[in-house]
Amino acid sequence: MTKGMRIRWTIIGLVMGVMILNYLSRSILGVAAPTIMREQGISTQQYGWITAAFQAGIMCQPIVGWLLDAIGLKIGFAIFAGLWSVITILHGFAYGWVGFAALRGFLGLAEGAGHPGSMKVVAEWFPARERGFAGGLYNIGASLGAVVAPPLVAWAILTGTWRTAFFVTGGISLAWVLLWLFWYAPPSRHRAITPEERAEIEAGQEQGLGAATAKPSVGTLLRNRNLWGIALPRMLADPTWGTLSFWMPLYLVTARHFDIKQMALFAWLPFLGADLGCLFGPSVVALLQRRGVNLIDARRSAFTLGAILMIGVAGVGWVTDPVVAIALLSLAGFAHQTLSVTVITMSADLFPKNEVGTVAGLAGLAGNGGLLIFSLLIGTFVDRLGYEPFFVLLACLDLLGALFLWTLVRKPR
Repeated sequence: MTKGMRIRWTIIGLVMGVMILNYLSRSILGVAAPTIMREQGISTQQYGWITAAFQAGIMCQPIVGWLLDAIGLKIGFAIFAGLWSVITILHGFAYGWVGFAALRGFLGLAEGAGHPGSMKVVAEWFPARERGFAGGLYNIGASLGAVVAPPLVAWAILTGTWRTAFFVTGGISLAWVLLWLFWYAPPSRHRAITPEERAEIEAGQEQGLGAATAKPSVGTLLRNRNLWGIALPRMLADPTWGTLSFWMPLYLVTARHFDIKQMALFAWLPFLGADLGCLFGPSVVALLQRRGVNLIDARRSAFTLGAILMIGVAGVGWVTDPVVAIALLSLAGFAHQTLSVTVITMSADLFPKNEVGTVAGLAGLAGNGGLLIFSLLIGTFVDRLGYEPFFVLLACLDLLGALFLWTLVRKPR
């Protein structure tokens, strides 16, 4: 078996697929929001509460991550993916902002398994030298889901109704659950893995991070400075992704006067930039490591580079040419995923395998808490202040996150 055909790459391909569906299902509402709000009389502030409900649900990631650590990936991931598939389909029957808010809350709860589960797969199946690239691949899935959403919603609206987009996505997600149950198993028990590949994975794990088997203690983790060293940067970085996914379509329609066809043509470009960032971040880390930089310092340096690039988003609200605005939003997507995939991967670099799901969930709680606050601020004040101050704030947050990453994280012994 050649290296490119090793089983671990089919596993990460499967994870990449579920992340496409995860982010597609959550992105549909943002793209369809102008149509839904007009059709159902939903105000901007009410839409803010709808997005906040999703964030409130997904803030249960620590519980979801702990469950994945406790009951195992195969069954746990299947349960949560099945739940979000059904909830996505139910969006097609929703009416009124309260109905949407309730469904978004439950969707956030179920979809909270996405990052903890994916990161746990990376920790189990990949040696340390490949984790950055593997993490980048599954995060490409997140960006691709958002890339697919604008043309899918435009097609659904132009050929019938926005509800079709939810039905299609939920149905495909249910099919993924069956594929997952058929193919996934840990390296120690997978029926198709060779002894050579299993030995290669085990030899590439850091000493001390794979031996523990006890269930993780949340209290102990909360006293670990490395947890806060990756959670606080997540809290400051995630509002960018939420803005691109939930508020950018509304911004393009209300402030830039895009119609549905222009949305289909241009609204996916920031997420294409995000896909490139998923590859760029790990490439920067690999380059620095080849030059003798420690893995943790290489990840911190890649995060800092992404934070510097994020400064460009400050100009989105001020430029007059909508094409330039799209270009700056695309830079924001690129910069965000450059730093985001880097800090997300660090949970597997700093903690034992049996704690990775819980740590990723706690960091996700912080990230989605930041997004929740930011989304409520936009929903409350955007009609009075415009979008300009929020883009400027996004340009500053990641620089502060880089400071936390450099001062709080300690390298493992």
